[in-house]
Formats: sequence, C-alpha cells, structure tokens
Amino acid sequence: MKVKKITPSEKHKDVFYADFEEGGSLRLGVAQIADFSLFTGRELTDEEFAELETSASRWNCLSRALRLAGYRPLSRKELTDKLLQKGESPESAEYAADRLEAMGILNDRDYGFMRVRHYAAKGYGAARVRNELYSRGVPKEYWDDALAEMPDQTDTISHLMDLRLKSDDPDRKELKKLSEYLYRRGFSWDEIREAMDSRFSDDF
Repeated sequence: MKVKKITPSEKHKDVFYADFEEGGSLRLGVAQIADFSLFTGRELTDEEFAELETSASRWNCLSRALRLAGYRPLSRKELTDKLLQKGESPESAEYAADRLEAMGILNDRDYGFMRVRHYAAKGYGAARVRNELYSRGVPKEYWDDALAEMPDQTDTISHLMDLRLKSDDPDRKELKKLSEYLYRRGFSWDEIREAMDSRFSDDF
C-alpha cells in the first residue's frame, strides 16, 4: 500500500487522514504518523498496513472512549457496550477499556460505591440498588462493601412513609398501597412488615 497523501483534520488538531493510492483512507493520530514513519509516497507492506489499521482502530476507539467517559461516570461494561453499539470491534473496545482503567478513569469499585450512594440518597432499598449494580455491570465482588454504606433501612422506610401517608390513621387499603410502593423501591417484605408493625401495630 502506498500513501497518496496525508491531510490534517480541519476540525481536530492532532488528527490526520491518510489516503492510499490503492483506495481507502485511515483516520490517524500523531502517534501513528510517527510510529509508522508515514509520509506521502511511503510504501507499506501488507503486514505494515495491517498493523497500521489495528493501531488506527485502537486509537480511534480510545478517543471515542475518552469522550464517552467524559460525559458521565461509567462502568467498564457500560463503556464497552457503548463502544460496541457505535461499531467498534470487541478487541478495540477491550483495549480502550484497559487503557482507561490504567489511567484511573475507569474504576468499577469506586463506581459501585458512587451508584450505591446515589440510589440510597433517592430512598431506594437494597434490592433495587443490587439490580442497578447488576444492570450497570459492576462486578459482584464489589457489591457487599458498597452496599454496606447504605443508611439504616428502617430510617429510610420511615421517611418514605411520612412522605406517602395522607393521614395519621390510614385504612388497610392505603397501607396495602404503601407496602407495595415500598416493595417496588427495593425493600424486602420483612423490612416493610417490621416498619408497619412498629408504627401501625393495631392496623397492619
């Protein structure tokens, strides 16, 4: 493969486009230009071109991963899933995730703690928080330590009861609706019954 021309991007500095006489082009960074000693007229063997394609794919994927991680915190699984959805190869996605972990940008343990704090502050129970950790791909070995930071569930349920109850003397229909609401928020039936018995021992 012979380099026909190398053109700098008009929108992004340190981004270049290499066109080849045999057709096709690659989006490259300064590292690829330097590592492969690219210049107009440079002849690349098939092996060199394959290596350049791999390097360019990884570099472009890493650039995209950095942009995605800059929007909001992500787990490793969330990042790789997004990269795959955007058409990146599994190999490039894993490479980018490895690099971001090495840079400290991806950290599933810290991310797990952050998600637990977030959902606990919104008044969700442990079951709901576990579902969130699972769906976001946080490895299970981090769950117990993160969940240990949740506030006392009795206090959280009591606060939600204060917010939801319309009167100090609710009927059984209202109490049933309240218990179902609390269950949907991730509290166990045992936790709900204990809170109900504590406050409405004669009614629930």
